[in-house]
Amino acid sequence: MKTKLKSEGDIKLLRASGRVLAELLALLKKKVKPGVVLSELDSAAREYLKKAGARPAFLRYQPEGALKPFPAAICTSVNEQIVHGIPSAYKLVEGDILKIDAGVDYKGYFTDAAITVPVGRISKRAEHLVRVTSQALQNAIRAAKLGGHLGDIGAAVTRTLRGSGFRAVRGLTGHGVGFALHEDPTVFNYGTKGEGMVLRPGLVLAIEPMISAGSPEIDEQPDGSYTTRDGSLAAHFEHTVAITERGPEILTKRY
Repeated sequence: MKTKLKSEGDIKLLRASGRVLAELLALLKKKVKPGVVLSELDSAAREYLKKAGARPAFLRYQPEGALKPFPAAICTSVNEQIVHGIPSAYKLVEGDILKIDAGVDYKGYFTDAAITVPVGRISKRAEHLVRVTSQALQNAIRAAKLGGHLGDIGAAVTRTLRGSGFRAVRGLTGHGVGFALHEDPTVFNYGTKGEGMVLRPGLVLAIEPMISAGSPEIDEQPDGSYTTRDGSLAAHFEHTVAITERGPEILTKRY
C-alpha cells in the first residue's frame, strides 16, 4: 500500500476530527473510578459521538486477520490487557489501570488516540509505568521531525525506556491514519535513528507506545484482545500526529 500524504485542507479536517476525539477521551477519563462498568463507558462514547456528528471508527471495524468485526465504539483494556479489550460487564476496582483507545470518523477523516487512566490509587510501579509510557509518546512525537526518518520515532521510545526495566511490546505498532483508520507506514516502537522512510509534509501518523512492565511478548486472546504473556501490567498512550513544515502537530491534543 502506498503512503498517502494529506493536503493542508485534509489536515484542517483532521484537526476537527482530532478535537472531537480529544474531547471524547477527556469525557471518558473523568468517568473512570472504582465501580464503573466498562460497558457504561462505551455507551457514553456512543452518545457523545452521535451528538458531535461523528462516527466511532472502531465499531464494526474488521482489520486484516481479525476473525470478526469489533463490536464496540472504544477499546477498554485493563491491567495486563494491552489493546483491543472489548467493553464488558467488568466493574473497575481500585488499583486497576485502564487503557482507553478510540478512533473517530468525522466527515470521512479518521483520527486515533489512546490514554491510560489509573483507577483510584495505584501501585508505585504502575504509576511509574504510566508516567514513562506517557513520556515515551511525547519524546516519540518530538522525534517526528520533517526530514527525519521513521526509525527516529522508535529510537526515541527505546531511549525513554532505557534503565526503566520496561519494554515495548513486540508485534503491536503505530500506523498511518487519515483517509482510513489504518494506513501505511507501520510505526514501530523500537528502531534506529536515521533509518526508514523520510518524514515528509502531509504524512499523518498514529504514534502509540505500548509498554510492558515485564516481558515484551504478547498473546492474542479468543476475544481478539492482546495481553502480556507473563501477566505483567501494560500501558498505552497514542496521538494522531501530522508532519508539517512547522514541526510535528498533535491533531488529537485537547486545547
